[in-house]
Amino acid sequence: MLYQLFYLHNSFPVLNVFRYITFRSIYATLTALAIALLLGPTLIGLLRRLQIGQEIRDDGPKSHLSKKGTPTMGGILIVGSLLLSVLLWADLSNRYVWMVLLALFANGTIGFADDYLKVIKKRSKGLSARQKFLLQLAAGAALSIWYMSTLSGDGRIVVPFMKSLNPDLGILLLPFLVTVLVGTANAVNLTDGLDGLAVGPTIVAGLAFVVISYLVGHHVFASYLRILEVPGAGELAVVMGALVGAALGFLWFNTYPAQVFMGDTGSLAIGGVIGMTAIVTRQELLLLLVGGVFVAEAVSVILQVGSYKLRKKRIFRMAPIHHHFELGGLSEPKVIVRFWIVSVVLALVALSTFKLR
Repeated sequence: MLYQLFYLHNSFPVLNVFRYITFRSIYATLTALAIALLLGPTLIGLLRRLQIGQEIRDDGPKSHLSKKGTPTMGGILIVGSLLLSVLLWADLSNRYVWMVLLALFANGTIGFADDYLKVIKKRSKGLSARQKFLLQLAAGAALSIWYMSTLSGDGRIVVPFMKSLNPDLGILLLPFLVTVLVGTANAVNLTDGLDGLAVGPTIVAGLAFVVISYLVGHHVFASYLRILEVPGAGELAVVMGALVGAALGFLWFNTYPAQVFMGDTGSLAIGGVIGMTAIVTRQELLLLLVGGVFVAEAVSVILQVGSYKLRKKRIFRMAPIHHHFELGGLSEPKVIVRFWIVSVVLALVALSTFKLR
């Protein structure tokens, strides 16, 4: 909105600053942060009055029982802050911006429906696993088909550490993209089990994709680094900046001990935004590194369930894996911060792949 207002329709040279993605990314971050900090106390107070509190698993760490009743569905704050900031600072004529916003809306709506049924309607499991998965598949397929319609038959993906290996998936591209979207959303959802645990890697992944989006969308840098250029993808740096700001603002209230939880409303929406950005920038495989903590959490659940069904034995004390470390004696804050550190290291390694090829 501000881009169209102050840059496209102005006669003042000073306003040319709005043309720069770097400038708008910084202020999208600060705007989303400010919105979240301003609206956070009001939203938390409203959730408390409505008695929208978190239910706690009886079979989990006993230290978590004290969290019962903590307001949840705080992901509304992340979604709202991100959306308002993007509408203010992004180039709204860019189709990739709308793809990512639709991923935010679609996954956030599924998460909201699940939270609503669980917390407000008191339906213990919310949406059934089948219902949630089918809705995610439908949303992922619709987004993927829209994205594929812009490719003109170019179904290449980028393989990290490989300079010129960009295999074309052909007819396999659609199921691959849907898997990325659904997998990312659920991986973030599984990570959201401790105060601030999911938000930390979200901030790190957001910052990484600010850089990645800018590089792949910039002709000079893409040519210099010999990476697959995606014209127009640079605008997603503004969107990811807004995600970073919204996540920082939410972390202010979600840090240990949390005043509010994001719920599926926030975790699925975040996963949708990150997954769609990875797709647009052609960095779906690099997402395995950038979001390595999310991947580890999801894989731990898959291994735990698979092992128990096949061998009647568990691999971890409890899954997702953050509970394994808690039950092993590590305090919750220590688990959280160490996972954040791992996330930073993995993101730095991921960014280094643009030269290590």
